[in-house]
Formats: sequence, structure tokens, C-alpha cells
Amino acid sequence: MTLIVQRKVSTEVIQALQAAGVSPLMSRLFAARGVVDVSQMSANLSSLLPPQNLTHNQTMAKLLADAITANKRLLVISDYDADGATATAVAVKGLRALGANVGFLVPNRFEYGYGLTPEIVALAALQKPDVIITVDNGIASVDGVQAANALGIQVLITDHHLPGQETPQAACIINPNQHGCTFASKHLAGVGVMFYCLLGLRAELRERGAYIAEQGAQKPEPNLTELLDLVALGTVADLVKLDENNRILVEQGLRRIRAGACSHGITALLKIAAREPATATAQDLGFYVGPRLNAAGRLDDMTLGIQCLLAESESQAMQIAQQLHDLNLQRRSIEADMQDSANISLEEIQIAHQYSISLYQPDWHQGVIGILASRIKERHHRPVIAFANAGDGLLKGSGRSIAGLHLRDALDLLSKHQPALILKFGGHAMAAGLTIKYEDFNLFKLSFEAVVKSLLTEADLQSVLEVDGNLNANELTFQAAQMLENQVWGQGFAPPLFYDEFEVVNQRILGEKHLKLSLKPTSSQASLVIDAIYFNQTELLDSRIQAAYQLQTNSYNGTQKVQLNVRYVAT
Repeated sequence: MTLIVQRKVSTEVIQALQAAGVSPLMSRLFAARGVVDVSQMSANLSSLLPPQNLTHNQTMAKLLADAITANKRLLVISDYDADGATATAVAVKGLRALGANVGFLVPNRFEYGYGLTPEIVALAALQKPDVIITVDNGIASVDGVQAANALGIQVLITDHHLPGQETPQAACIINPNQHGCTFASKHLAGVGVMFYCLLGLRAELRERGAYIAEQGAQKPEPNLTELLDLVALGTVADLVKLDENNRILVEQGLRRIRAGACSHGITALLKIAAREPATATAQDLGFYVGPRLNAAGRLDDMTLGIQCLLAESESQAMQIAQQLHDLNLQRRSIEADMQDSANISLEEIQIAHQYSISLYQPDWHQGVIGILASRIKERHHRPVIAFANAGDGLLKGSGRSIAGLHLRDALDLLSKHQPALILKFGGHAMAAGLTIKYEDFNLFKLSFEAVVKSLLTEADLQSVLEVDGNLNANELTFQAAQMLENQVWGQGFAPPLFYDEFEVVNQRILGEKHLKLSLKPTSSQASLVIDAIYFNQTELLDSRIQAAYQLQTNSYNGTQKVQLNVRYVAT
């Protein structure tokens, strides 16, 4: 049973926003998401938090400027997800534009696992770098940094993950979540941290006179805003909270994509997903581009995804984008098979009496268990950890959590109770990864359940759907849908979800998978009938329904119409 809760809004805030020129509908939606002043909705780059505010960023800039001046060899080492891939592309493009000699290395998920491990350092050493720069990883790489230091390789860490008890002995660390960092936004993605690193480096080079005319010839100062399309993609794909700072980064990146002033790789990935770059939205990046890019790291090697983002021609980018598209189709097939076997396992569990779900199947794919955990979490509203065989008697797990349970902290608490149970772990509040011994799976399942039960109440297990009230006939328009789609929504700044009662005028099964509907709002005095789609629903609905829905545009055969995307029907 799902509890429908309407978001609370302040009438005074709505009135203030309207007085500042914001439409009544958008004022209501912004107020419900914590916006109290129109300045919070600024998309100007001048409103970004200054790069010098990021703790140690100026020290990082000096070290990188020294390395560039000395023509040292830099090597970027990344995570193998979309945030890591975009952060690598931003690092490579940006550092090269700023005069650096730089290459990149991304660990293969299946051979090396996550982060700057001693094994990755040994592999990196074959390229004889002077400096290793981590992106989207490194804050927990104590042993890896030690190994690099022993080889005389300087390590500079850029990361956004939560730190452990011990901090790596790197030459410099920038991470909004490291101990002692006073940066006002704690929600930068890995790619956002790298972008801030480049802003700081450019300021340092500018101060050193790198862009002052010499003998009549002036070296042009690189325009780092050219990287914002990549920053937007990584920020949306990593599901970090879209606070004011991140919304600016995403909005500015989307403007570049829509204007055709973006990387060939992003354009190609949009086109291969049948999305129009000129009208790209944050949802397009999250649901169409991100998964295709992530497929490389999940099934193969994220080097392929980074090569797509760094492609220097449209044809090269399209060729790689097609490979990523094919990998994503393969990933979806694997995921469907895993879902089927997970459903069979779940039939044997009394989920209603459990606070958590831990699952393992020997044939599950390491690269897809995170998606599987997310799907099960959405369906059963419980913290979920799915495990796959990692060889050598080990299991790798990927977890997803619900509001109320900080997953990484829960694993930390469990590891304190039973120090030998979890071999390693890391992550965020809502997602985490870990490694255990195969023989300890049942012990982990029981122990994790006990920890989660101590941290959650029964009320936390109630699925809650937050909605924004209803829409009147004047708001159920194509123009309103366009206005909503052009706004940046995402994690922590949820896309609007409305709730109304409808008369079902017509309904039919579409493609044996979805329900195509014609709905009439019962609250409307006008004879308004509107098209709707209810994805992954094959059971016909009652003649009257109460439904949560999103307002969307729908372009088909050259015709543009407004459409409701039904997300939930109360039973």
C-alpha cells in the first residue's frame, strides 16, 4: 500500500515568487521544493559557488600548475560509471587545454574492482606517470596511495564520496565531503569536483601570467564552459542532489547541448537513443544517455565510453555510440533474466515481515546487480543488497536504500559489530558497494537485517508518494508541459507529480506491454479529454480512477500534443 502525501507549500512564498514574475504553477512547484527566493532559481554561471571556496582547491591548482610547467606526465584514474567517465573526459580535455601532458586509465570492474588499489597503481606505473589524478574515487584508497608514494608517484585526489576513518596520504585532496571541508554544496558529483579543480587551475595559471601577451602573440585562455555538457551528464547520471549549484551546472550544460555546442559523444548518444539534442532535457540525460554510457562499465570496459566522450569527429562518436547502444540492449536482457530469478527467490521470503532484502544467485552479473537492487527496492520499499559471484570465494554486493536509512553508515555499524564480516565497503546514503566471503552470505543477511531493524521503524517501510496536488484545465496544456520539461528536475528536486481523479473514457493495451488511455478530469467543468500512457501496465482500469501522473509533451508523426504519464493508480 502506497501513502499519497501532498507536498506542503507556503502561501507567502508562492505569492513572493509570483510577485517576482514566476508563473503561478511554477511558483507552487518551486515553493514545494524549498525555493523561497527567485535568486535561488538563477541559472547564471556568476551564481556558482567560487572555486576558491572548495577546501584545498588552491593548493591543488598550484601543484597542477607546477606539474604543467615542468611538463610532467599526468595520468587520470577514474571510476567505471557515468560520473567517472564524464569526469575523466572533463579532466583530459580541460588539462590538455591548459597545457598538460595527460592520459587516462580506467580500472576494469571485473579485473581490478573499484578505486585506486595497489594493483591499479602497479598497472599505472607501466605508463611511467609523474602524477596520478583520481576522479570520482580515491578518498578511501589508503593502500593505493601508499603504493604510489613508494614508487615516487605523486597522487592528487578529486572525489566526492564519503571518507573512511583513515585519510590517504595524498599530496592534495579536494572533496566537498572530506573532513574539514567548508564548501557550501556537499552534493557535487565527481565530474563537478573535477570541473571546480580546472576552474582553480585556470585561475592559478592566469595569476602566473600564462595568458599575458608575449612578444606580440597571446596564448588564448581556455573556455572551460565548453565542458559543461559533460558536467551536466555526469551530475544527472550519478543521481546527486540537484541543489542550487548543481542545477546551474546542469542547466548551463543543457543549453550547450540544445545549441549544438557540445561534445560529439553526447550528441551521438542522444541520437542513437532517438532523442533530439535541440530539445534535450535532464530526463533525457538520466534515462537515455546515462544508461548507454554506463553499459560500457557494467558489461565491458568504460574505456569505450570515455572514448565516445572524447571522440573528435561525428562519425567516430556515432560508431562508438552504436557499440554502447548494443551493450545497453545486452544489459537490459541480462537484467530481465536476473529479475525473473530474483522474483522466484522473493516468493520464498515473507517480505512484509522483513526490514531488508539480501539476495544472491551464482549466475548473476556483477555489472548489473546495482540496477537489480534498485528495481527490487522500488517495488518493495526495503533496503536491498544484491550479490554476485566475484570468484576466489568472494561475493560482491551492490546496495540501494530508502529514505531514513543511510546505507554506508549502516554497513559501517555492521562492520563495527562484526569486524571480519565485510571485507571492504564504501558508498553514499542511498547506494553502496561491498565485498564479503561466499561462506558468510547467510550470516551477512541475518546481521544486516538486525542492523537495519535497529535503525528503521515500521513507518519507514511505508512507501510514500509525494504529489503536487492537481492541475486545472488551464494548466493541462502543451505549453505548460513544455515549461515543465525545460526546467531542471532530478534527485532532491523531484520532477512534478500531480494527483487527480479521472473518468476513463477509453483504454487499450499497447504493444502487449502498456496501457493507452483517454482520461477526463472529474474536477474539470470543461469537456476536456486528454491522452495518457501507463507504462508496464496490462490490466484494464476501473471506469473512475485516482492517479498520480506527470504532464508531458508527446510528438508523434509530426503532431505535438500534451500527454499524461500515469505513474500510480490508487487501488
